[in-house]
Amino acid sequence: MAKTGLKTRKPQSFIALRTADELHALIDTVPDAMIISDEDGAIQSFSKGAQSMFGYAEEEIIGENVSVLMPSPDRERHDGFMRNYRRTGTARIIGIGRVTTARHRDGSTFPIKLTIGALKSPARRGFVAFVRDLRETQATERELHTLQSELAHVSRISSMGSLATSLAHELNQPLTAVANYAHAASDLLDDPSPENLKLVREAMDECASEALRAGQIVHRLRDFIKYGETERQIASLARIIQEASALALINGDGAGVDFETELDPDADEVLVDPVQIQQVVLNLIRNALEAMVDSRHKQLRVLSKRSSRGFVQVTVADSGPGLDQNVADRLFHPFNSTKSDGLGLGLSICHTIIQSHDGKLWVDESELGGTAFHFKIPLAEAADGED
Repeated sequence: MAKTGLKTRKPQSFIALRTADELHALIDTVPDAMIISDEDGAIQSFSKGAQSMFGYAEEEIIGENVSVLMPSPDRERHDGFMRNYRRTGTARIIGIGRVTTARHRDGSTFPIKLTIGALKSPARRGFVAFVRDLRETQATERELHTLQSELAHVSRISSMGSLATSLAHELNQPLTAVANYAHAASDLLDDPSPENLKLVREAMDECASEALRAGQIVHRLRDFIKYGETERQIASLARIIQEASALALINGDGAGVDFETELDPDADEVLVDPVQIQQVVLNLIRNALEAMVDSRHKQLRVLSKRSSRGFVQVTVADSGPGLDQNVADRLFHPFNSTKSDGLGLGLSICHTIIQSHDGKLWVDESELGGTAFHFKIPLAEAADGED
């Protein structure tokens, strides 16, 4: 096997020798990656699932710091987290599942679902990490492509309410101009002098120009809707957010981003169209990732907590540059975009979807230094009239 540049050292194990073989046989049956480390972060056990996922053989990774499996900036911050844990005994991520990124042996990064638990023995402390690979496989690729197709359709359906008003406004100006020029030409023909005929031709040219303008507006929206509406159902908010996060990260867009989720387990069942809400979360996460492209420190959090009676509040917060107030005031208006090649429908679609769920979508400053989008959707329990 080619050298990897990793050190080879054998740390003192907190696992009793008489149970080590039994423990290893057990963790090798886990389909996802399972990694055990001591309190300093030195890897002590690396399951077969982990070997397949990360590309390292167990004998070459044992004794190495788990930070070797992390991309920047997590890798550089890991030792600081360990020092804080040894000093205070507090580990903030214990028991909390989060979507983040991992680093393969070849240097590539990929999205994962990470859950960490604490291990304790009379003499030492340690950690066990369960890692689920969220990359596309043959099975998940079909599911993700289907989901993306459904999300694209839902975005077309859900925006039609806003589009109807906007389309009327957009078409009103060129059609009014066409009518005015036509009336003017008709009046001029009452006196068909050479001078008036010249003006009639100019009026007809302007009519044609404004008619083409109206046609271009309609062309932008042609085939926008192709099939019917969807229905609400009881769904898991955690699953909705996990799938939307995987879609946002699937092309490596989350590289270098500290991405974590903190979801309220007591506010998980929601009464929604799950595909529509996935569209909202996906759009907000992608917007956050785009906003942080030039940021030195990239941090993204997706949070949920029980809100007012019968509702749960979801927050997508980033450490980007934030929003200009003039932009924020018009953020949810259709055909308003900060992107030169955008139609300005993304956030308008999100706003329409949340309103259709009797909820609310708003934006303010993030504690991370950037922008925080918040929305409320109904809990499933609200259907029974419970708090």
